[in-house]
Amino acid sequence: MDGDTLPFWKTKTLDEMTPSEWESLCDGCARCCLIKLEDEDTGKIHLTRLTCSMLTVRTCRCSNYPERFDLMPDCINIDVAKVRELSWLPQTCGYRVVEEGRDLAWWHPLVSGTPETVHQAGISVRSFAMNEKRVKEENYVRYIIEDFEGE
Repeated sequence: MDGDTLPFWKTKTLDEMTPSEWESLCDGCARCCLIKLEDEDTGKIHLTRLTCSMLTVRTCRCSNYPERFDLMPDCINIDVAKVRELSWLPQTCGYRVVEEGRDLAWWHPLVSGTPETVHQAGISVRSFAMNEKRVKEENYVRYIIEDFEGE
């Protein structure tokens, strides 16, 4: 890319992105892979520091990304509509940042050129998350870290 050409995330809306552009906009933080508990009475979403059983916390990558929806029925497909409606998507999420007209941070892999900067900046779940396989389901509430209004 030469100095006169703006990157795609500055010239396109989320709706206009190609599938490969969309995928590259993900910063690899794995915050969307954190387990969310919903209070059925209030609709409040409780974010935990537990991750989906398919996430490898050390790398913040899904162990079977191509088949995640078949293997994990409650895995959420983050698409344009979801970006616009999910209250728990972090302010730092590349999709949310672009949707809100902000610019990607220095640590985003598209800016820095390396996926390691998301971890170095402390944005990823690597430093605090634990795989749900290590915890009994009845103990999930002990791992709540943040609350959001329902979707």
